[in-house]
Amino acid sequence: MAVNKSENGIFPAVCPLDCPDTCGLLIHKQDGKIVKVEGNPEHPITQGAICNKVRHMAERVHHPERLKHPLRRVGPKGEGRFEVISWDEAISEIAGKYKQLAAEYGPESIMPYSFYGNMGVLSVEGMDRRFFHALGASRLERTICSAAGVAGWKYTMGFRGGTSPEDTVHADVILVWGGNIVSTNMHQVVLAEKARKRGAKVVVIDVHRNRTAQWADWFLPLYPGTDTALALGLMHILFRDGMTDDAFMERYTVGHRELREHAAAYPPELVSDITGIPAADIEKLARLYGEAAVSYIHIGNGLQHHDNGGMNVRTITCLPALTGQWLKQGGGAFRDNGGYASMNSRGLQRPELQPDARVRAINMNRIGEALEMTEQPLKSLFVYCSNPLVVAPDAERVRAGFAREDLFTVVHELFMTDTALYADIVLPATSSFENTDLYSSYWHHYIQLQEPVLEAPGECKSNREVFSLLGLAMGYDPEVFGQSELAMIREALDYPRNPYLNGVTLERLRAERHVKLDMTPKAAYLDYLPTASGRIELYSKSMELAGLPPLPTYTPLKEGYDGLRRPERGTGYPLMFISPPNHNFLNSTFGNVEKHRKMEKRPLLQIHPEDAAVRCIEDGDEVTVFNGRGDISLTAMVTDKMLPGTVISQGLWWEGDGRRQRVNILTPDRLSDMGQGATFFSATVEVRRQAGNRPLLSE
Repeated sequence: MAVNKSENGIFPAVCPLDCPDTCGLLIHKQDGKIVKVEGNPEHPITQGAICNKVRHMAERVHHPERLKHPLRRVGPKGEGRFEVISWDEAISEIAGKYKQLAAEYGPESIMPYSFYGNMGVLSVEGMDRRFFHALGASRLERTICSAAGVAGWKYTMGFRGGTSPEDTVHADVILVWGGNIVSTNMHQVVLAEKARKRGAKVVVIDVHRNRTAQWADWFLPLYPGTDTALALGLMHILFRDGMTDDAFMERYTVGHRELREHAAAYPPELVSDITGIPAADIEKLARLYGEAAVSYIHIGNGLQHHDNGGMNVRTITCLPALTGQWLKQGGGAFRDNGGYASMNSRGLQRPELQPDARVRAINMNRIGEALEMTEQPLKSLFVYCSNPLVVAPDAERVRAGFAREDLFTVVHELFMTDTALYADIVLPATSSFENTDLYSSYWHHYIQLQEPVLEAPGECKSNREVFSLLGLAMGYDPEVFGQSELAMIREALDYPRNPYLNGVTLERLRAERHVKLDMTPKAAYLDYLPTASGRIELYSKSMELAGLPPLPTYTPLKEGYDGLRRPERGTGYPLMFISPPNHNFLNSTFGNVEKHRKMEKRPLLQIHPEDAAVRCIEDGDEVTVFNGRGDISLTAMVTDKMLPGTVISQGLWWEGDGRRQRVNILTPDRLSDMGQGATFFSATVEVRRQAGNRPLLSE
């Protein structure tokens, strides 16, 4: 689609970031450049409010270090020496190498590595998937973010959908459990404030007194990975004190009798010992939740990034059924509403193009391990919409894999990221404002269309363009690989199996910019749950068949501690290490934008005064944080924002400032209990003060 010819003006757009809000934007453009980004007041949910990250998006889009031409490596990997080449040379070299590798080692020696750095459907689930299917490449299991939580929710509810955001204004009690929504879902905060004005109480349960915890009416800190125990403790009290809706459970659930008996083993005193939350507070929370007319639970991302992450989410998801909240406007829970916007993924991705449907799958969390394989080794990676050297766990192992001279690596990016430094070919990518794409939200119920409002700088190309060129260069079907953006969008929306998409068309999107899903089917939500029983499964036979506990069950972390299992003095790595998002980055995005870096100042390690005193660490000291996977250097911030025994470092920083500061050097690549998700937050470390002067934190 042609770029809007007007040089100056205000144009509608969509925020492309991996964020539930998926804001409607207005782009102010002058002389071909963005001069202002503001929220679109006509968007029914985001209503003109946007975060600082997006407000300063022009700093990223017009960054002086944007890549503008294809590059070929001419120096050692990681050194950053490249020469400019043409697109014809780049495509010819990649296609030639892939043909050679496929003939010599098999097509499974090639693998994509991508995630949702751009949430546009065409950017991450379209032509790219077609290309790697047709090639017969190894399949990437994209489970780094929400896989454990999705699995836990689906075992209980069957469907990836919960409470509608607009309805939460009717809640009397809002539990924000394991999510820093002030930084990651700001419009849910706006809705919660409306509920507050009606008298609602907001309670935050988390391992860290973050911005959301500071905003809440009540903050309950707990030990990392003990969320299941707390939820079971609440169930114990709800059953014990007659605060359950037995009629609801009889009609809409299976296993409530078994759960009642099972929860009896989790009295508040035991749960207090496990979680670190006083028993009196557990009793108080249970009464607050159980006696509320309407209670809503917002389940965040953090608590699923543990060894027991799927069970954490699965257990919390059971709570609304105990008190019948699903029948009340604003009651229930949210973890992921993406199921409402399910599209025609088979039409977009064309899995039938695979020459062998039994192609091997490699989990993206284990990319470091995968790059060490000697049997059927990986010989090429194509990285896009991701920065694995910063975001993947066990990052030093990942870096060593990318440093292999025999690994042919292609990176399609906007910038010379830590990952791109190890590429053989670097391809310049467009920003979302230079593309046509389709956006849904995994929180609200609006589909949006992005049409290009900027000319792409230099020779930048979109993912669709790149994989179309590669597909044609490989000799694949031109009807499949020559399809336009608009044709692909029509195909994505043509999905009669999803009644929520009824009435959402390209024509309406072009005219209206945002179109609401048809939420009429939600009225019968509970009558058609796609679980094995067709009901909310408090007892899950599917989990039993999968070798998992069929009832919610607390299992301690494989790497970590709870209140009953504190480490003994002299333990090698006695501190739990948590690395949640900071306020001004989104994963590794914005890590190279000076304005955002200045707002965050520097990578910090928040350490409790008790833990700092034992190690002779003072506020502002430079410290080394280490375990068996590696070490990083951070600046100590002594604070009581978490329980003793837990240390916090917020944000995914790129390497810089002459020190190692990528937190994922310390995180494990183990997989979660279900969903094969990441276990970033089940890591233990030790901390020591670095020798030398003690700079002030304000310097």
